[in-house]
Amino acid sequence: MAGNQILSSEKVIQMAGEYMEKDEKDMVERAYLFAKQAHQDQYRKSGEPYIIHPVQVAGILVELKMDPETIAAGFLHDVVEDTDITKNDLAEAFNDEVAMLVDGVTKLKQIKYESKAEEQAENHRKMFVAMARDMRVILIKLADRLHNMRTLKHMPPEKQRKTSKETLEIFAPLAHRLGISTIKWELEDTALRYLNPQQYYRIVNLMKQKRAEREKYIQEVMVEIENQVNDIYVTADISGRPKHIYSIYKKMTVQNKQFNEIYDLLAVRVIVDSIKDCYAVLGIIHTCWKPMPGRFKDYVAMPKANMYQSLHTTVIGPTGDPLEVQIRTSEMHKIAEYGIAAHWAYKEGNIEAPNETFEKKLTWFREILEWQNETSDAEEFVESLKMDLFSDMVFVFTPKGDVYELPRGSVPLDFAYRVHTEIGNKTIGAKVNGKMVTLDHKLKTGDIIEIMTSKHSYGPSQDWLKITQTSKAKNKIRQFFKKQRREENVTKGKEAVEKEIRGHDLEPKKVLTVENIQRVLDKFTFANEEDMYAAVGYNGITAAQIATRLTEKIRQKQEMETKQHLEEAVANTNINSSSSTPEPRRKKDSGVTVKGVDNLLVRLSKCCNPVPGDNIVGYITKGRGVSVHRSDCPNVTADDMQDRLLEVEWEMEPDENKHYNVDIEITGYDRRGLLNEVLQAVNEARTNISQVSGRTDRNKMAVIHMTLSIHHVGHLQKVAERIKQIPDVYSVRRVLQ
Repeated sequence: MAGNQILSSEKVIQMAGEYMEKDEKDMVERAYLFAKQAHQDQYRKSGEPYIIHPVQVAGILVELKMDPETIAAGFLHDVVEDTDITKNDLAEAFNDEVAMLVDGVTKLKQIKYESKAEEQAENHRKMFVAMARDMRVILIKLADRLHNMRTLKHMPPEKQRKTSKETLEIFAPLAHRLGISTIKWELEDTALRYLNPQQYYRIVNLMKQKRAEREKYIQEVMVEIENQVNDIYVTADISGRPKHIYSIYKKMTVQNKQFNEIYDLLAVRVIVDSIKDCYAVLGIIHTCWKPMPGRFKDYVAMPKANMYQSLHTTVIGPTGDPLEVQIRTSEMHKIAEYGIAAHWAYKEGNIEAPNETFEKKLTWFREILEWQNETSDAEEFVESLKMDLFSDMVFVFTPKGDVYELPRGSVPLDFAYRVHTEIGNKTIGAKVNGKMVTLDHKLKTGDIIEIMTSKHSYGPSQDWLKITQTSKAKNKIRQFFKKQRREENVTKGKEAVEKEIRGHDLEPKKVLTVENIQRVLDKFTFANEEDMYAAVGYNGITAAQIATRLTEKIRQKQEMETKQHLEEAVANTNINSSSSTPEPRRKKDSGVTVKGVDNLLVRLSKCCNPVPGDNIVGYITKGRGVSVHRSDCPNVTADDMQDRLLEVEWEMEPDENKHYNVDIEITGYDRRGLLNEVLQAVNEARTNISQVSGRTDRNKMAVIHMTLSIHHVGHLQKVAERIKQIPDVYSVRRVLQ
C-alpha cells in the first residue's frame, strides 16, 4: 500500500496499463474523466478538489491489481451518491457491471429514517448484500474507507471517533475475514490513533526506544537461518516482520500484559518455494533453537477461514529472548497480504475464475443473503454479522475429522445447525470429546463433537433461542416455530400489536388500515398481514416496532393538530386580551390548564409526579397532547426541548378530593421498629400509601421508598415534617421515578 503517498491520476492509469490491454486501460481513463467532470465543483473538508479522493481509491485498487471494471468503479464510486448521475447513466456510459459495483457502495440517501443508527444499519445491510453477490463491492468499499481514514485529520473530533469506532467494528474485521492484511493493519492502527491517542503514541515511543538493538538482533538471526537453509539447498527469502501498533495494544489490554512482556515484537518471516520446504525450514529452526511449548501453529495443514496459510513457531533465540518465526510459500504470502483480492486479481485479461475450494471457503459469506431474507430489522442484521463474522473463532471437529469454524462462545446446538438444519431440529443431546455435555456447553478449539438426534424429537425448545449464539442457529429455530405454530403465532402477534397500539392511546380499528399495514409490510418486507403478525408471535420482530410504524402518520397528524390548536388559541387570546371579562375555561381532570387554551388533552407526567403548588411546565408530546412536568424535571430541561415547552398553571384552588402520587425516599439508622414508626407517622397525617419498599446496607443505613397519595405541596410538607421528627431518621426527600 502506498500509505500517505498521494498518487496522481496519471500514475494510477499508468499502473493500470502495466497489466491491462489498451482498450481496458482506455475505459479506466474514461472513468477518471467522467468522475472528474461530475465532481468538478466539489471539495473535501481539507479544501482539496473532491476528485483527489476517487483517484486515491482507484490507486489502492490498482495496487491490488484488480480488474478494469473494479478500477473504473473506484473512480466512479461517489458519483451516484454525491452528484446528479444515476445508475442508468453509468450503465449507458460504461456497462451494467460497473453500474452494479458503484450501486453496491452507494448509500441510501433518498430514504428517510427515524434515527441515524437505523440509517447506518440499512446502508451496511445494502453493502453486505451487494458484496455477497459480488465480492468486488467490498474491495471498493475497503479502499474508500482506507483513504477516508488516511485523511481523517481534517474532520471534527467527534466525527473522527465515530468513524474510527465503525472502522474497528465493521471494516477492519471484514478486511481480516477476507484475508487482506495490508488494509486491515492500516485501518486498525489509524483508528487507534484517534480513539486512544495516548496509548497509541505511548506504544510508538516504546517501540522506538530499542529499535536499533532489536534490528541488530533480527539481522543476526536472519544470517544464521540463511546459513542453515543454504546447507540443505533450499531457496528462501528471509526478512524481519514488523509488529503493528494495534496488535500490541490489544495484547496489552485484553491479555493485561506490559510492553516488555510481548515477545513477538521480534519476528522473522521465511518465504520458500514449496510446502515441503516449509517443513524442512521448520525442522532447521527447531534444531537451532529450542521451541516454546504450545507456541507452534500449523496453518498450512489447517488454513484459517480467511484462506491464510503459514507455519508459526516461537523459539528461545540466541540471546535467550523469545523469537517468533513464520514460514510460508510465496503463494501463501500473496494470499496473506491480499487475501480474497489475490483470487480476484486481474490476470492475462480475465478475472481468475474462483475454484471450488475457494468458493467453499467463502460459504460463510453466501449466508449473508440467507440472513438478509430472514431478518427484517437492519440493526439486528448488522449485529448478527458482528457476532458471526467478526468475532474470534473456534475450530471444532466431527468424529470423522471434518473441521467446522464457529464464533467463540458457541455451543453444541450452534454446531448442530451449522452441519444441517434437520440435525439441529432433531438434537436431543451432545458429546464433546467422548463425554456427555449440556446443550449450553461452551466449545473450545480442538473439541470433537458428536450430536445425538432422535426422529421422535418434538423439535426445538423456545429456550434454545437463549442458548444458541450464532445467527444461523437462531434463525433456523425461529423458522421452525414459524412453520409449526403459524396460526397460534398469528393470533398471539395480533393481540400483542393491538395492545401496543392501545398503549399509544389509539383504537386498533382506526390504526389497522390497509394503507398503514401496507407501509409496514413494505418496510419490513413481509408478504402479507398474517406474516407480519406471525413474526411478532415467534419473536422475529417486536410488537413495539410494528405499532410504532403503524401509528407513525397518526401521531404526526395529532402533533400538527395540537400545535395548530395552540397557535390559534394563543392568537385568539392576543386579540381578546383587552376584554375585561375573561372567557370561562373548563376545568381539566388533571387540575392543570394551558394558559389561554382550552379543550386540550392534558396529563400529568409520571416521571416527576407534579402536584398542586409545584412550579410546572407543559411539553407538547407526539400525539398525546400536553404532558405536565415539574420545572426542574431533567426530562424537559434539555436545550433541544425548549421549543416544545409552553406555559401551564394549576387551578386557583386545589381540589381536596383529588389525590396525586408522590415518591419520597427516607434514610435513617436501621434499628428495630423504624419502618413501623414511619408507617404510623404517615397514617397519623391521614395519608394513604400506594407502595412501600426498603433496603439496608452493611453500614446499618436504612433506605425506605414510599409512594404517597396527597392533595398538594402543603400536604406533602406536613407529612415530611412529621416523618423527620422520628428518632434516627436522617432525611426525607422527594425523588423522580
